[in-house]
Amino acid sequence: MTQEPQWPENWTDLTLAVLDVETTGFDPETERIIEVGIVTFDNGKVLERWGSLVDPGKPIPPEVIELTGISDEDVAGKPSFAQIAPEVHRRLQGVGIGAYNLSFDRSFLKAELERAGLEWPSKSPTFDPLIFARELQREHRRHGLGKVADRLGIVLENAHRAEDDAEVAGHILYAFADQLPSNLQDVLVLQAQWERQQLANARWLQGDGRGPSLDLNAMGGVDRSVGLGPAYLYGDELDPLRAIYMSVPEVQRG
Repeated sequence: MTQEPQWPENWTDLTLAVLDVETTGFDPETERIIEVGIVTFDNGKVLERWGSLVDPGKPIPPEVIELTGISDEDVAGKPSFAQIAPEVHRRLQGVGIGAYNLSFDRSFLKAELERAGLEWPSKSPTFDPLIFARELQREHRRHGLGKVADRLGIVLENAHRAEDDAEVAGHILYAFADQLPSNLQDVLVLQAQWERQQLANARWLQGDGRGPSLDLNAMGGVDRSVGLGPAYLYGDELDPLRAIYMSVPEVQRG
């Protein structure tokens, strides 16, 4: 029987695996990963970068090629995800896990690992710097990885490439450390609260006057399997009233 990891009291003392995936689309059941990157941090410092291009077994759509620069020729002859699944799985054991818009990356990796007969480490503490960015930078309308990195003075050299995005996501998380609780459980509770509020605002803005019915199964939040996740449901504004106001063309031009 595998012994459960003993997590440290403070979240910054965790060894943290920050990950990113590039994919052929948005649905983890029908689309596939074309690149995965995992960057391991310890006390805010990069310990190791690892990544791999992945042959998805299907053509890469033109819009994905334009976004990522990854073409069918680039992934030809690269390993399938099943071939690298044991290495991905190994790198996610006994560590905290982070990703920018975690629900998206987690949904793809969970599906790919399951197809390879492996499991996502569901008991590991998880972190989504995007949830923190939306709350801690509320005065800004845009919270994409590059925009948040710019505001924090973090350089993103190769956007939409897995290793680079993963490393920058990790640096963003640690850049917020002074504004977050140091205790691991406290920061996970706060993250869940903020995610719940962001999801509620998203549902409200989409016209569900009854309010959302949410089931947060873990402190890390909800495992949503399709789409871009909560951060992209209602633009870049946390306050739904302000989001509606800012949608008026005259306001946008101002």
